[in-house]
Amino acid sequence: MPRWKALPEELDPQVREFATQLRRLVDKSGLSIAAVADRTGYSKTSWERYLNGRLLAPKGAIVALAEVTGTNPLHLTTMWELSERAWSRSEMRHDMTMEAIRITQARDALGEFGGDGPGASRPGPGTGPGPRPAASGGWHGPESPATPPRPPAASPAPPAAPGRGRRRTAIFVTALVGALLVIAGAVLLTDLGGGGDDTAKVAESPPAKPSPTASELPAGVKCAGDDCTGEDPELMGCGGEFAETATTTKVGTAVVEVRYSETCGVAWARITEAAPGDTVEISSTQTDAQPQTGTVNADKDAYTPMLAVPSAAAAEACATLTTGVEGCTTAGG
Repeated sequence: MPRWKALPEELDPQVREFATQLRRLVDKSGLSIAAVADRTGYSKTSWERYLNGRLLAPKGAIVALAEVTGTNPLHLTTMWELSERAWSRSEMRHDMTMEAIRITQARDALGEFGGDGPGASRPGPGTGPGPRPAASGGWHGPESPATPPRPPAASPAPPAAPGRGRRRTAIFVTALVGALLVIAGAVLLTDLGGGGDDTAKVAESPPAKPSPTASELPAGVKCAGDDCTGEDPELMGCGGEFAETATTTKVGTAVVEVRYSETCGVAWARITEAAPGDTVEISSTQTDAQPQTGTVNADKDAYTPMLAVPSAAAAEACATLTTGVEGCTTAGG
């Protein structure tokens, strides 16, 4: 059976040539994918994706591979830059296609509910506004114009007694002024008393730290903070040169690590030297965020999706082995 799988047919020719060149370097070195992963610091799963054309390797992985295989990094990074542009163009075309599909679906949905989309009904010529209530309590549509009945003539009111109108006006004005004074007093007391504590609390609350915008992130990094939660660190560019091992521990025969990326503001757990079926979990000791989990397959290693954390000290990784052994790293240690 051949060592390599066939590259995807839809792969850009430039990316295909680059992936083929990476395969040749690995073959020439005589190293297994697991050995390449161990020496470059990138997981075996990631290298399988890079070498099978499912994901473009980050620049840091390419430089590390050049060092491992004794290849001139200048030539390899030049090929990577060309492939990176081709990959970006392919992603842009894919995003535009998906956007067009979403727009079409939205228009169709609006049409179904009587919006301005295809099939939406519009008033015909000469059709006036919708039905309005008649004076008698019924509804008149366009086919039966509303003609409210003439109200009966009211009996003339008797003339007011002299001076009575002026007295009523004076009483009304006095009552209005009194009510306004009561309202003003209540507002003043509220400002001086009850609202003081809440105002102080708001003033003491530190402003939330804004997440970096897309233009502030390094090239290849696609998310930061909460936007990264649940995402693959390698796919989103938070791994490799932008990550480090914050804490590590031994659980049975397995090694459990907390991987942390300050650039992305996230952490994830990685387990190696494990057995199929072993699980690993990353959680935050300072937030109520939902933990992220990963399961080991035949590769004997796995990592979890990312979890936004305020710092590396807030992240804790735990493993549960199929043998029943459990263990966690020490948060902050």
